[in-house]
Amino acid sequence: MGHAGMAAAAVRYLRSGPARPVEALPRPELRCVGEDERAPVEQGEFRRVLGNFATGVAVVTSPATDGESGPAGFACQSFSSLSLDPPLVAFMVGRTSTTWPRIARAGAFCVNVLAAGQGALCRGFAVSGANKFAGVEYDTAPVSGSPRLTGALAWIDCTIHAVHTGGDHLIVVGRVDDLGTSETLEAPLLFHKGRFL
Repeated sequence: MGHAGMAAAAVRYLRSGPARPVEALPRPELRCVGEDERAPVEQGEFRRVLGNFATGVAVVTSPATDGESGPAGFACQSFSSLSLDPPLVAFMVGRTSTTWPRIARAGAFCVNVLAAGQGALCRGFAVSGANKFAGVEYDTAPVSGSPRLTGALAWIDCTIHAVHTGGDHLIVVGRVDDLGTSETLEAPLLFHKGRFL
């Protein structure tokens, strides 16, 4: 049973029978490592070990807002489905990202799931400060108007639902307004140990 099947089974279980009260877990106390403390894990080792987990690759885009010359977008490997009911997805973005404030101002985004042959496209969206859309073919997602990249395996058009802090990143939750897949039979673009597969 895949993730969608497990989520559907969980929803059916929760909807069956009388309502079950759910108690919220206590919120853990979060704090940054102090200047005089050693981080629990060395960053290079953290990156090396976690690099063993292969991820899909997406480009998150948003439409231009007032005063901006064009749309915004960045390459993202930390994207996942989150909830079936309501339909929610999430992506993580670094707090220092210069693209994130533009997406936040737009209040909406489109996740473009990249195909195996789109490694060069991904690299173009991974750079900072360049015109990332130069020479890139796209149309607009139906609800948000965000760029929907030509050749992507799937697209998920979203409205920003919530933003949470997560260390040096932000966890952005999007409510899915529309979605679809392309006709291509290509495999997805995967990232593993610092390179595309």
